[in-house]
Amino acid sequence: MHDDLTTRARTWLAEDPDPETRAELSALLDADDVTELTARFSGTLQFGTAGLRGELGAGPQRMNRAVVIRAAAGLAAYLKRQGQTGGLVVIGYDARHKSADFARDTAAVMTGAGLRAAVLPRPLPTPVLAFAIRHLGAVAGVEVTASHNPPRDNGYKVYLGDGSQIVPPADAEIAAEIAAVGSLNDVPRPDAGWETLDDSVLDAYLARTDAVLAKDSPRTARTVYTAMHGVGKDVLLAAFARAGFPEPVLVAEQAEPDPDFPTVAFPNPEEPGAMDLAFATAREAEPDLVIANDPDADRCAAAVKDAEGGGDGDGGWRMLRGDEVGALLAAHLVRRGATGTFAESIVSSSLLARIAERAGLPHEETLTGFKWIARVEGLRYGYEEALGYCVDPDGVRDKDGITAALLLAELASGLKEEGRTLLDLLDDLAVTHGLHATDQLSVRVEDLSLIADAMRRLRENPPAELAGLPVTEAEDLTRGTDALPPTDGLRYTLRGARVIVRPSGTEPKLKCYLEVVVPVTARDDLPAARTEAAALLTAIKRDLKAAAGI
Repeated sequence: MHDDLTTRARTWLAEDPDPETRAELSALLDADDVTELTARFSGTLQFGTAGLRGELGAGPQRMNRAVVIRAAAGLAAYLKRQGQTGGLVVIGYDARHKSADFARDTAAVMTGAGLRAAVLPRPLPTPVLAFAIRHLGAVAGVEVTASHNPPRDNGYKVYLGDGSQIVPPADAEIAAEIAAVGSLNDVPRPDAGWETLDDSVLDAYLARTDAVLAKDSPRTARTVYTAMHGVGKDVLLAAFARAGFPEPVLVAEQAEPDPDFPTVAFPNPEEPGAMDLAFATAREAEPDLVIANDPDADRCAAAVKDAEGGGDGDGGWRMLRGDEVGALLAAHLVRRGATGTFAESIVSSSLLARIAERAGLPHEETLTGFKWIARVEGLRYGYEEALGYCVDPDGVRDKDGITAALLLAELASGLKEEGRTLLDLLDDLAVTHGLHATDQLSVRVEDLSLIADAMRRLRENPPAELAGLPVTEAEDLTRGTDALPPTDGLRYTLRGARVIVRPSGTEPKLKCYLEVVVPVTARDDLPAARTEAAALLTAIKRDLKAAAGI
């Protein structure tokens, strides 16, 4: 076995085009580091509906140039098999380690395979790439990004010509083509022949951002903004300037791209501590709203001043949950007279269905991920609780943290003119539809078998009750439903509550999504309803942990 491992590593080394990973692998071979070599050569990084995502390093289980060249060759073969020879593939990338290299390698492989390739001019937000695919009439798009993953990771996200991310069976068909790639030495990679785009695509994207705002709407909200060391700053500032909002105050320490993300443990606005610097800036600047993008700027987070001081933020600032922002944007669009389907993933709050129903608008639930939400017919607005919002589906068929930020700033401006805040509007929604309180139990693991064990335990012994609430329905989503294709997940319906448990598609996490609905008859009932909801969520978490053995 040891000899076989060494042989595989030496074969890989001979083909690796990157001096850095070659040196890394040579050192492991020289040290005869069996543990590390086994970790890197025990299989291959699997290409799925999220494309590729993993830790940077040498070997087939890591993200590196050799893995990316194979992925690009497989994608090119798939596109040609679909009759797209000569079609355009547009490629975007973020500011992470190796992103520019991976983008250039992809362009070279596409060019060598007889497709046309165009690369965005510099690191730009993922939604600019999603926009560019449809704007340029491309047959596919690639975004090199690991979104909000830790600094050591990178990823490879694939879109087809409709501008939305791949779904089955395309993912499996592309994976099969990748597996069929032989020696890397046989993959043509010319040194030139692709196009590097100028700023006209970005200008066209920015011109479209105006379309999300109502004509002559108030534009007075003052914001503090953090790019979270990612690529959002310049595009967001340009969009806000075009729209006529006050210039956002930047969180200086996080404004410029930095692939090491030095000020945060995880560059995700949802993670504890990630917003601390933004709250510190807000205490100085006293804005109406704090806005954050994740590093590739496809997600948008918001925080508000909590007058009651009960915020989980710092200095009276409170992060809004993704479900709260999702409901606020929906209510704003309804008030503006939007028509079309409102859609969300199954793990998001059922409040969106209530808002759509009351407005007489169609509502759809999809599997988790914008690859599904973006495909909803007649989509006008889609959101996911993980801070993803699609507010301009005709322009960007994916989540877009730039246009979502604009729409939030417009909503905050309109409320400000009325002497109200986003929290006042949330209270209105609770009185109208009941208090919909959501929370998440998220368990990060080193050993992925722990996730499989927890899912098995829940399947074999589903809980009869959680927090004293009887489970009225237990669904195993691997069987699919009338409305949903099969997925690895469990859904429990309780009296006045709902729980969904699923493995994360992009990180080593087990995720449990909780929602409780407490009826409210008047504003005076809200404090008691919040207390009741918080107690129920805490108890459901406790009982779910015990049932799953986590």
